Amino acid sequence: MSEATAPKAVEAPLTFLDDRLGSTTFFKRNMKKVFPDHWSFMLGEIALYSFIILLLTGVFLTLWFRPSMGEVVYDGSYVPLKGVKMSEAYASTLHISFDVRGGLLMRQIHHWAALLFMASILAHMLRVFFTGAYRKPRELNWLIGIGMFTLGMLEGLAGYSLPDDLLSGTGLRITQGVAEGIPVVGTYVYMFLFGGEFPGQDIVPRLYMVHILLIPALLLGLVTAHMMIMWVQKHTAMPVKNQSEKQVYGYPFYPVFMAKTGAYFLFTFGVVALFGAFAQINPIWLFGPYDPGAISSASQPDWYMGVLEGSLRIMPGWEINAWGHTLSLSVLIPAALPLGIVFGGAAAWPWVEAWVTGDKRHHHVNTRPRNAPVRTATGVAAVTFYGLLWLAGANDVLADKFHVSLFATTWFFRVTFFVGPVIAFIVTKRICLGLQRKDADIVGHGVESGVILMSPDGKFSERHEPARDEEKHVLLSKENARLQPPDRDASGIPAPGSKGPIGHLRSRLNRAWTYDDIPVEEHEHGHEEIESGRTSQEIKH
Repeated sequence: MSEATAPKAVEAPLTFLDDRLGSTTFFKRNMKKVFPDHWSFMLGEIALYSFIILLLTGVFLTLWFRPSMGEVVYDGSYVPLKGVKMSEAYASTLHISFDVRGGLLMRQIHHWAALLFMASILAHMLRVFFTGAYRKPRELNWLIGIGMFTLGMLEGLAGYSLPDDLLSGTGLRITQGVAEGIPVVGTYVYMFLFGGEFPGQDIVPRLYMVHILLIPALLLGLVTAHMMIMWVQKHTAMPVKNQSEKQVYGYPFYPVFMAKTGAYFLFTFGVVALFGAFAQINPIWLFGPYDPGAISSASQPDWYMGVLEGSLRIMPGWEINAWGHTLSLSVLIPAALPLGIVFGGAAAWPWVEAWVTGDKRHHHVNTRPRNAPVRTATGVAAVTFYGLLWLAGANDVLADKFHVSLFATTWFFRVTFFVGPVIAFIVTKRICLGLQRKDADIVGHGVESGVILMSPDGKFSERHEPARDEEKHVLLSKENARLQPPDRDASGIPAPGSKGPIGHLRSRLNRAWTYDDIPVEEHEHGHEEIESGRTSQEIKH
């Protein structure tokens, strides 16, 4: 019986492409790429799915939105605003919401997908940071992730400013104040951005082009670069049985991962669609068109911009007046310092850690957060820093709901802004060290069995049993701290790089990184077979 062959109409084009591009070899090689099987890797996939949903719904919305500040009189379906003068941008957004079939659903899906996109990027970056997945050779992808989150913030700012409603206009007013607060060139930046005095006629058309063309193109390029680098370098993996630095252990791209990722995309789209259908977001018809003399009560930006709002609210009204010029620190510092500390520190961290620890090796197996207490404590301190500023952006709402003074909430956040991250660092590091001691005890003495034994002399003790192989492999994945070589050798000759202020700083940081490390004894392991249905793939440097 002869083997079935593809129809000529299909086989001929495929043969044509294969003869010229070698596509068959390419697909055969890449369809077997291995993907580790761990739930946390789905966080990055959710960001990708959300981005796809944003592109699809964004195309739909551009068909009806009119990016113009020209004044019109509203005559649409929303009766409370009939006869009200407003911009064409606001009127077209109302038209999409009430007169275009499925328009409101698409608007809300688009907005919810934007929030999910930013949340999943942040969650993915936290997973990468706490597991050390940013280490060599993946530093570039770490920087790409930071760049994507930064561009996402700018994209969100441009996007929710387009409807020209009261809430978005208030946000643009803050943007105008931040631009004016830039020393020397602030006024020029503000006038160039708005095309004249605030609000002008050009800001919405300019933000529209930035929102639908410039930033999406940059994001698409970064997503593509991120995927290509990841494809070449392969995924990191969690410290599970049979996993090593020399191979990736998991399921192949085809057919297992393709089936799973297709299902996850549908799940993500379904959840966002349910939110868009049943959870109201950004009801611009309740805010009304932008009026410079009005502001809505309890106005809040999207969550990812809350850190900037909070820093503005708790910053004292400091300014410097000299030689006829005013430097507004109350605007300049909140706009530059918080995100500069978080993102600047995150961008430099891979190289700072490698410099302090002296670790220049390739890493393909992730670290458990407890096994890197300084890194984990630093990450939790940064999250605390970010979270406190995010909460401070709602200090008026908190004061109202909890019936406390607005000044009390403001001073609370001014104090915890400095104290909170320090406390978080200390507590987190102590927790990590305690968990390390527990792991060392399990490896050394086994786990409690619940069986009580009585010795001949009448003493009672509990019998311990060895940990399961899978659990022991995870525990023994911890690398004991690598101490820095002494500053001087036996002959008194200084070690390279140990002299000078920089060398002394590195030595002290290395001691702080390693001095309280809890060692876990290593044991030899034999080769064990890989579970049925899963494959491994060698990593080449």
